[in-house]
Amino acid sequence: MNKRYTISVFTENFIGILSRITLIFTRRGINIDGFTASESREEGIYRITIVVHTTEEQIIQLSKQIEKIIDVIKAFYYLDDEMVFQEIALYKIPIDNIDSGLERVIRQHNARIISAEKDFVVVEMTGHKEETQELLEVLKEFNVLEFVRSGRVAVAKPMETIDKYL
Repeated sequence: MNKRYTISVFTENFIGILSRITLIFTRRGINIDGFTASESREEGIYRITIVVHTTEEQIIQLSKQIEKIIDVIKAFYYLDDEMVFQEIALYKIPIDNIDSGLERVIRQHNARIISAEKDFVVVEMTGHKEETQELLEVLKEFNVLEFVRSGRVAVAKPMETIDKYL
């Protein structure tokens, strides 16, 4: 049965590492639902967070295959309930469509205006994908000009750290 998994890959930052990792998913015909790369707390070590829908058997195989890449230190995989995670979404709305209803929607969704320009405002919301998608659906009545959502930023609940693999 397919479930949503997050793979956290710790690696050194070498040219081509992202393409080598994504190629593993491509070869197996597995779509990547979310992808984020950032620095970790360890200097020179980067964390790549990948979200996929797959089976437990496939996620185990994917993790092992990723760990075979020479620059990868360790790959962990988790189910959603084993992670604390968020995504950020930005919504660009034209000034012409701003009224008291927009303020109510922003407050109800714990969003905020982060930029007010001459022709538009930018609303930001942090939450799970389903929550940011729900706000998008509500904001469509305000004529959303642009929408973008980041990949997942996540930390694992289990207390295993990368330290013992360095």
